[in-house]
Amino acid sequence: MSISRLVPLLFALFAMAFVAGCSDDDSSSDESGTTTTTVSAEDCTPENLSTYEDGVLTVGTDSPAYSPYFEDDDPTNGKGFESAVAYAIGDRLGFDRSSLEWTTVPFNASYAPGPKKFDFDVNQISITPAREKVVDFSMPYYTASQGVLVGKGSDLEDVSSLEDLQDATMGVQIGTTSLEAVNDEIDPSTEPKVYDNSNDVVSALKSGQVDAIVVDLPQAIYLRDVEVSGSSVVGQFDAPGGDEWGALLAKDSDLTECVNFALESMTEDGTLDEITRQWMSDAASAPELS
Repeated sequence: MSISRLVPLLFALFAMAFVAGCSDDDSSSDESGTTTTTVSAEDCTPENLSTYEDGVLTVGTDSPAYSPYFEDDDPTNGKGFESAVAYAIGDRLGFDRSSLEWTTVPFNASYAPGPKKFDFDVNQISITPAREKVVDFSMPYYTASQGVLVGKGSDLEDVSSLEDLQDATMGVQIGTTSLEAVNDEIDPSTEPKVYDNSNDVVSALKSGQVDAIVVDLPQAIYLRDVEVSGSSVVGQFDAPGGDEWGALLAKDSDLTECVNFALESMTEDGTLDEITRQWMSDAASAPELS
């Protein structure tokens, strides 16, 4: 190729590289398709982050806060899976325990459009396309199955398939992936009974208003062992498309990439896996239903 033809080609390639380098996208993908952040540790420090309250990392979650996600209904004690994850994220961003504050955010309010009175929220919130239209999510920090909990002496204790649950009256919380999972995977003959919060769902099972309830599997394990005497987790099944949980942030939050940076570093050095093993180790002790 002649010099006269080579020079324009080189200029075009340089221009393409420059445009790519100036892209507004703050993340990149490796060959496996995994999203990786492009921010650095220096970018993600308290003095460089615009938080809801200066110098403080404000984290939201619902109340009551159940085990194994939180222990003793107290997110501030650092005990429980999501409490530990939140404090670990804060630590990676340079916030010590005294600089991380918790605020109560009802589940449905967390992903409603509009401004947020928190920096991020952890509350077993599933990453869904509909929610992603109005809020940001971090990379997933956990993938959950759904658990089916029945009361003591239930006729459903020996179910072996989702089809066996189709004639049961199911109880679920409004706005959750569990409700979608019941409708899409079980397809019950009777409309599931929908309740405003997790306490009402549990009360419905205890009082016999429903034959079974569907919640995230770790919560089902906890309810069986602590809250609902004589109950059984008769099985687990996957939500449609999987049920990945992410930290929720305001749409286009300046913090999203730094929360991802924190979670990536926790994944790489094994911290996230260690937290998961410590607090979620009992979450697989139920037969799979299909």
